Amino acid sequence: MLRRVNLSPPPPPPGGVRIGRLSLDTDGWRTRWDDLEVSLTLTEFGIVKMLASAPRMVFTRDAIIDRIHGPGFALTDRTIDSHVRNLRAKFAALGAADVIETRAGVGYQMGPCRGGSA
Repeated sequence: MLRRVNLSPPPPPPGGVRIGRLSLDTDGWRTRWDDLEVSLTLTEFGIVKMLASAPRMVFTRDAIIDRIHGPGFALTDRTIDSHVRNLRAKFAALGAADVIETRAGVGYQMGPCRGGSA
């Protein structure tokens, strides 16, 4: 006899966000890919949280800097690129290459978070 397995993802935690296989506990500052906790820096978590808050929106690098650090904070656009590169490496190690998408000449957007390639 075969048993049916519930393939729907669990709901996000209270105060959290779920997109595909990615879940964020925004109150507890925790990030999970399926059942695996992903260790992120404060800035990395802020970037993922921001992108996940409006998954269809494309955020410019300046908007990311302003939202995470406040207006007028002295960071270059390339600093955000570096954080995104680190995030992609952390998620790629878990088979999740589609978490953050680049919109050429504009900025970054949340990906589908299904675990495929970007």
